[in-house]
Amino acid sequence: MGNVQETKRDKFVRLAEARTNKIIDMIQLLGNCSNQSQYEYTQKDVTKIFSAIQAELDAAKKRFNKQESQKGSKFKLD
Repeated sequence: MGNVQETKRDKFVRLAEARTNKIIDMIQLLGNCSNQSQYEYTQKDVTKIFSAIQAELDAAKKRFNKQESQKGSKFKLD
């Protein structure tokens, strides 16, 4: 009776929502570090942090786009 199989889509939605919300929460926590009355940092520190985050975002996005582009692309010599 309780053996309802989770579809691939259901699993994706469940995991993607949970992981995205976790990332958003962590970004908000990172934003708390901007309080200069509590923390000391340089613009170089900030640039380094957000460059690292952006690099990981770009890599993750590329992994999603890679699957889409491989399906329809055909090799062709002009």
